[in-house]
Amino acid sequence: MGRAFLVVMDSAGIGGAPDAGDFFNDGVPDTGANTLGHIAQACAEGRAEEGRSGLLKMPVLDGLGLGAALRLASGARGEGLDALPEGLWGAAEEVSPGKDTPTGHWELAGLPVPWDWHYFTEKVGSFPPDVVAEVCRLAGTEGIHGNMHSNGVKVIDDFGEQHQKDGWPICYTSADSVFQIAAHEESFGLERLLALCEGLAPMLHAMKVGRVIARPFVGEPGAYTRTPNRRDYAIEPPGPTLLDLAQADGRETYTIGKIRDIFAGRGVSHVAKGPDAELMGHLADAVAGAEDGSLTFANFVEFDSMYGHRRDISGYARHLEWFDAAIAPVLAALRPDDLMIFTADHGNDPSWTGTDHTRERVPVLAAGPYSGQVGVRGFVDVGASVAAHLGLSARGAGESFL
Repeated sequence: MGRAFLVVMDSAGIGGAPDAGDFFNDGVPDTGANTLGHIAQACAEGRAEEGRSGLLKMPVLDGLGLGAALRLASGARGEGLDALPEGLWGAAEEVSPGKDTPTGHWELAGLPVPWDWHYFTEKVGSFPPDVVAEVCRLAGTEGIHGNMHSNGVKVIDDFGEQHQKDGWPICYTSADSVFQIAAHEESFGLERLLALCEGLAPMLHAMKVGRVIARPFVGEPGAYTRTPNRRDYAIEPPGPTLLDLAQADGRETYTIGKIRDIFAGRGVSHVAKGPDAELMGHLADAVAGAEDGSLTFANFVEFDSMYGHRRDISGYARHLEWFDAAIAPVLAALRPDDLMIFTADHGNDPSWTGTDHTRERVPVLAAGPYSGQVGVRGFVDVGASVAAHLGLSARGAGESFL
């Protein structure tokens, strides 16, 4: 019995979403955003030379059909990505009204989001008084720092020193449906931070806020560093997902990266976390040892968190090239009847205005006993195809392209 590995390269979009004009970054519609297309163009034009040089080099995924998928989705040239596809390849677009992490992952797992998420739209003074009061009650403090839109590095630099003096948690949000709390692991306490986020989550979930995120950090003023102990308290999916279907069928399910958090732990048998370099090792371990008929679901987040949101084109290109080189021996270790699909959950074009995700189509590349073009499909078709390969008795929404 074959195994399935679903690998999400977080935010590695390929442009071309037909509804991109309905989504915005700092008031500018996402029309024309193209994460991989614009990175490849910047590399070709010598605008991505920090720590790397020349054309974007991704021979492994390009050999599966990455460049072909990019051209199919958006018509972008994809300089350097011109291999003749040998795998199964295509693109996918989502229908859910969001371009955030839970939306993309749930839909890839066969569950379109049936509601509109709640967003904190005010840039300053972002949170209503009742939410602030609940944070203070749970934290045992008289106030909070932040209460604004910010990226996680800047908000810690801005408020970290005062936070260490008075113990008030640092609360911030973004264009995503999130409430994030940063706190020092030593002076505030990691377990205290996690308890705060867990206690606050039900209130935020009732408002249809997708995630409450704990963002621990360490260090001293001027030298703060976020730790790997981040934890997402996500709203529970409103219906069965691919993970639920696999587990109900008696299959082992392995989650790598933040998948467990995105799905609120549902349908999960095994969890492995860490930075992307460690996650690649966990994926290799799963390929080496996962049981017949099992499902492994992985997310590599640093494309998004370290380079997309920070609008770092060179860094994103470096990470793409690292991933491509590192995945080669993992692919070589697959068994003949294994399926490994590479895709993304949204875009995050590092050349775009603002700091938010971008609404894009995503690549669908598969290594295994399949080949050929599958066209432009729905996100839900990815989950249906994995279910079909595994021979699950229930497959959720979507149609298999295998």
